[in-house]
Amino acid sequence: MGACLGICSVVSCASCLCGSAPCLLSGCCPSTKNSVVTRLTYGFFLLLGTIVSCILIAPGIEAQLKKIPGFCEGSSGVPFIQAHVNCDVIVGYKSVYRMCFGLAAFFFFFALIMIQVKSSKDPRGALQNGFWFFKFLALVGITVGAFFIPDGTFTTVWFYFGVVGAFCFILIQLILLIDFAHSWSQSWVQNMEEGNAKCWFAALLFFTALNYILSIAAVVVLYLFYTKPDDCTANKVFISLNLIFCIIVSIVSILPKIQEAQPHSGLLQASIITLYTMYVTWSAMTNEPERKCNPSLLSIVQQTTSNSTVAPPSSSVIQWWDAQSIVGLIIFLLCVFYASIRSSTNAQVNKLLMTEEGEGTMGEFSAPREDGFHRAEDNEQDAVTYSYSFFHFCLFLASLYIMMTLTNWYRPSSDYSTVQSPWPAVWVKISSSWIGLLLYLWTLIAPLILSNRDFS
Repeated sequence: MGACLGICSVVSCASCLCGSAPCLLSGCCPSTKNSVVTRLTYGFFLLLGTIVSCILIAPGIEAQLKKIPGFCEGSSGVPFIQAHVNCDVIVGYKSVYRMCFGLAAFFFFFALIMIQVKSSKDPRGALQNGFWFFKFLALVGITVGAFFIPDGTFTTVWFYFGVVGAFCFILIQLILLIDFAHSWSQSWVQNMEEGNAKCWFAALLFFTALNYILSIAAVVVLYLFYTKPDDCTANKVFISLNLIFCIIVSIVSILPKIQEAQPHSGLLQASIITLYTMYVTWSAMTNEPERKCNPSLLSIVQQTTSNSTVAPPSSSVIQWWDAQSIVGLIIFLLCVFYASIRSSTNAQVNKLLMTEEGEGTMGEFSAPREDGFHRAEDNEQDAVTYSYSFFHFCLFLASLYIMMTLTNWYRPSSDYSTVQSPWPAVWVKISSSWIGLLLYLWTLIAPLILSNRDFS
């Protein structure tokens, strides 16, 4: 009997994979919106691709593959066995380029076919919210096919696609951060007005002060280790400009007219944007080609813990798992998760991200069905709560951002024997920090400039 029930459970799960998103909830999960389950599932696809890319780029994988008899080209010592696998392609930065090409192609294809879907009643809505098993097979097939693309100019051309796409995703990441900052501040200010005012005010003050202290500490560290008294002029300009811009937006956020137009605006949002701007500034400087202005985190730690002088790493040494890549991945994963469950009342951000206002993310707990599964509520029968096409386009850009982050924005040389950190990567990140500050400034002054529009 137990075996029969197990088989029935497997069949039920298989039918859910071929069916719609509501089936994906187990009996231990609360009921939720159909749109949230779908976005989380696509986010899981992206996360799975990221994990595989991290494994492929991990140090030592290529050496282990070449130990397998008859597997890698040129490394087989077994008679009568002809190896046909190029291990230089299936591991390292080339493998990340191909893995992310498969992810990007998958999401771009869905971005095209989901254009102008107005509700889940559209036949394409069933494809968006279901058939997960077949979509997973399609993703695997596209990714495997990408590894058969000839080297040629593919890596160089795809690098420039990656730079542009990653820049666009950084802007989306900044919009999500601004939305999160506004939502956080608005929620805590409301709690302060409705509940224990002293407790919530202390919490607001603590996190605001913490963000500014961390930002000031970051500025000091950047001046100490990423500038030289007679060199590194670009770094000095980047740090100084972003520090001035952050001071300006912080002052603007507490001006009386801004407070009158947006009562929930304050220093908490400005402190979050300031701290993120300092991170982007540091991330940009870690991509500078001049190694004397771009010390590794390991050398900084060794320099601060000992009096001995640490020689800068050679330009030929590639550090795949450096600190800024790890921090960038963590921020990326948090942004993708937030984008999947976000519920914003900020009209400006909703228009930028093509979502509806005030859409809840979690519903009431409901009783499970006889098969032990909860059913998600289809909240898109009348109208979609987010643009299907734009959501997939964001994941397409996210795939390119993953590619550039994991390869540390290095550009392959003409003979593919070395990689170089280019200046375009520096300017992409620095310019994105300036655009992010402008976007945040716009959310503050827009209600004053466009007084005839409702920004509530």
